[in-house]
Amino acid sequence: MGEKRIEDYVRTIPDFPEKGVMFRDITTILEDPEGLKLTVDKLCESLKDVDFDLIVGLESRGFIFGVPMAYAMHKGFVPVRKRGKLPAATISKKYDLEYGEAEIEIHKDSVKPGQRVVLVDDLMATGGTMAAACDLVEELGGKIAKICFVMELAGLAGREKLKKYDIESLVVYPGK
Repeated sequence: MGEKRIEDYVRTIPDFPEKGVMFRDITTILEDPEGLKLTVDKLCESLKDVDFDLIVGLESRGFIFGVPMAYAMHKGFVPVRKRGKLPAATISKKYDLEYGEAEIEIHKDSVKPGQRVVLVDDLMATGGTMAAACDLVEELGGKIAKICFVMELAGLAGREKLKKYDIESLVVYPGK
């Protein structure tokens, strides 16, 4: 047996949260020291030729991967959180969910004009949350250097919503 790949650490749960959905569970990556190291290392490798100043992670799984990346690459880390969770002055962005809408925030002083930013999250599905986070970074004057995902569900066409950005997904699943 050869070297393990990231997808070898992902647990797939059929019909969760509803029938027909194949849930891709990252907790099995996190529980395994080799899986976690492999994933963080691969995310960092995807940035080896990228000039950037900060890593922005989306609540909550973007924190899990973004903080060790920032530490390993000696960069700052900025959290994007659900509305009402950040203590200082913020800007916010609403975005559509399948049923309803959500709102995320970033501290007003966390990204300086001209700073080059890498955004990180565990999964790209429809791309709505990441598109909203990109809008927040750009509203503060930041430049999006790259967007990194651990996994992508290609069947949900999130890339279309983010097509103006450089995107890298470590694992791409063809379905939803």
